[in-house]
Amino acid sequence: MTGFTPLASLIGGMMIGLSAVLLMLWEGRIAGISGIAGRLLPPYRDSAFLSRFGFVIGLVTAPIAMIAVGDVEVSQTVSSNIPLMLGAGLLVGFGSVWGNGCTSGHGVCGLSRLSTRSFVATGIFMTTAIITVFLIRHVIGA
Repeated sequence: MTGFTPLASLIGGMMIGLSAVLLMLWEGRIAGISGIAGRLLPPYRDSAFLSRFGFVIGLVTAPIAMIAVGDVEVSQTVSSNIPLMLGAGLLVGFGSVWGNGCTSGHGVCGLSRLSTRSFVATGIFMTTAIITVFLIRHVIGA
């Protein structure tokens, strides 16, 4: 279980919201991570490539910078089960394509725009996440 950090969580949420608003304001784009990351690959070599690249680099380097600068305890682990991780990655990628967006696009940007499609998508992936956690922790016992 992670610690209760309301101030850090509030600040983090505000930063996510601010970055989504700024991306919409400056680029006219929704801050959906799967769409941004997916458009780093060919054939999407256009004028917005550098801003997408910078966005993804920020996602990767921000936690590293927090660990280096702050007194951040890293308590989360990544599974060493390679087939499980590959399967999970493929399912997330498939879900992002099939659902026309990912959790950040629908959950952060879509809900704030009162998008019906995003309400449905967010409800589906949150329900699926709850069921998955329940099954893995209480039925399978992993």
